[in-house]
Amino acid sequence: MELKKIIVLSIAVLLLSSIVLAQISFHNSQKTKKLEVLKGLKAKVYKTPYCSCCDLHIGYMRSYGIEVEVVEMEDISGIKNSLGVPDELLSCHTTVIKDYFIEGHVPIEAISKLIEERPDVKGISLPGMPSGSPGMPGAKEGTFVIYSVDDGGYSEFMVI
Repeated sequence: MELKKIIVLSIAVLLLSSIVLAQISFHNSQKTKKLEVLKGLKAKVYKTPYCSCCDLHIGYMRSYGIEVEVVEMEDISGIKNSLGVPDELLSCHTTVIKDYFIEGHVPIEAISKLIEERPDVKGISLPGMPSGSPGMPGAKEGTFVIYSVDDGGYSEFMVI
């Protein structure tokens, strides 16, 4: 009788494992499809010549197939102002992709969502330079709140 229980439990574990693996595989394939939208995308990054974390974020974007042109300037505040980046959402560098600005160390999931969904906004921002964000050293602490900016102000775009 004990052997039958072991066999039944083993079969149940195998079935559950198969289901979990199938779900993980499906999730990974969906994520890969969403990131495909970034391959060959052209970006222009405005940064100061002295910021190494900006260089790390540029490498991060390139690792997803985004073609990045870097524009180094002593003062990039004029670019930020002309694009409409609110003072409360500023970071160290500003990226322009298509008609959108991407302010700071924004994770690739948010960039992909922006490009895929094409919302009616000026751009998105991860304000400041949060620890553990792409290009920033340290461990991630808490969630990253990415904001979208439109003519009426800004609101939550995505939480990662």
